[in-house]
Amino acid sequence: MTAPEPPRPTSPAPGSGTPPAPGSETAEFREYALHDAVHGLRERDPDASASVAFVPWQRNLLIAQVVVFLFFLFVTPLGTLTVVTGICTIAYVLTLGDRLVIFRKGLAADAIIRVGDDEARAIPDEDLPAYTVLVPAYHEPEVIGQLINSVAALDYPRDKLQVLLLLEEDDDVTIEAAAAAGVHGSVTVLLVPESQPRTKPKACNYGLHFATGDIITIYDAEDLPEPLQLRRVAATFARLDDRVACVQAKLAYRNGLQNLLTGWFTVEYGVWFSYLLPGLMRLKAPIPLGGTSNHLRKVVLDDIGAWDPFNVTEDSDLGVRIAANGYTTAVLESTTLEEANSDPINWIRQRSRWYKGYLQTWLVHTRHPVRLWRQIGAWPFVRFTLLLAGTPLIACLNMVFWFITIAWILGQPIAIGSIFPPTIYYPALVCLVFGNAATIYMNLVGARETGTPRLLLPCLLVPIYWLLMSIAAIKGVWQLLFRPSYWEKTFHGLDSGAVDDHDTHAPTGGTP
Repeated sequence: MTAPEPPRPTSPAPGSGTPPAPGSETAEFREYALHDAVHGLRERDPDASASVAFVPWQRNLLIAQVVVFLFFLFVTPLGTLTVVTGICTIAYVLTLGDRLVIFRKGLAADAIIRVGDDEARAIPDEDLPAYTVLVPAYHEPEVIGQLINSVAALDYPRDKLQVLLLLEEDDDVTIEAAAAAGVHGSVTVLLVPESQPRTKPKACNYGLHFATGDIITIYDAEDLPEPLQLRRVAATFARLDDRVACVQAKLAYRNGLQNLLTGWFTVEYGVWFSYLLPGLMRLKAPIPLGGTSNHLRKVVLDDIGAWDPFNVTEDSDLGVRIAANGYTTAVLESTTLEEANSDPINWIRQRSRWYKGYLQTWLVHTRHPVRLWRQIGAWPFVRFTLLLAGTPLIACLNMVFWFITIAWILGQPIAIGSIFPPTIYYPALVCLVFGNAATIYMNLVGARETGTPRLLLPCLLVPIYWLLMSIAAIKGVWQLLFRPSYWEKTFHGLDSGAVDDHDTHAPTGGTP
């Protein structure tokens, strides 16, 4: 049932004029803003919302596939397992091959936008666009002080910078921490009314109604963006055409040497943001945005519906929607430092949410597969499927094939040998040997990108990391079926002050 439309506010609606200044909005406007933050996207386009995980035809197709598999497994178990193994092997080969193509494209010098320090500083303050920074935080009192320092370090005129700290109205500990820290100046605390779903995108949607900037970006409360990042983004938008809707800055971790897990995470981010996202940009494929430091034109957000509050990877969903609406995303050489997850349980909570969100996004955008194919093109559609559906599903399958491999090594049962005829065995062997070697090679390149040779050990021990990925993927798929919009909280402040030995605010935009 569609929720009733609340009375329209007397204040200008988002996209129709200048929003009221934070603090002067009416109760009527707040009611409208909350309703639109939760229901706006699905009321404008129900098929674009992940409020329903599976539409009827997707649910029925999934059930039919399970029934057919179980039927043939009962009738001809060996033949069925051989066919399924062959299909999985093809998926592995395609995913690995495409990942290498993307990586190779990302190695090109022009795959990433670079704006030098002098160019960034040369823009007169009066020519810079108004900027809004959204900082959603929930139960994170320990990082509020860091937030104030990060905002103070940004090199941007204060009369053109609006920072909205989005706090849930019942989050007393963070509200008290913000008051105790003396949040002031460019930072305004905006309380998000309590409602479901309690997700980051819902808070950002609510904050967007009070945004005064022409460019909108999101930072997490613990982020450390390099000081010139906003100026670099402004220069990038001025350099490129109006079809560029988003500029994604690079994310990296400040505590990559804290333990083995943070080392894996740091290397993974080095590959993802330095090579794979730029490669996707060069291939004109949809770019799954990072959770922070994506800088967006507000007019485009108003046009395409902002974030989906029911999608637990709202950034990836928005990146696909940007491409489907004919816009593009650029990747900028400017780094925001984050805290790498150092606790395995906390890491699995975070990664299972990411995997669940990838599948949510793929399911939403394939509700009309022919339409999406025409909107973004054939190969971008295939890449979108291999990346967003293939990544979590293959991570799940890894657990199955590792079990098969161990069983074969220990006892060489005839049944396992029978499901790997030569036409399947040799491609699978290529994936096992060449695929693992290629992945380790990409990780070594990612370690070089971070400038930290001590990450060599995590690169070589990365198969253990894949085991954690598989556990997280299985959990994510399970939650997709039973708790699709549940947002598992990732706890921050676990680095205990462990910061790698580098200048956290070093310019990273290119040669001055």
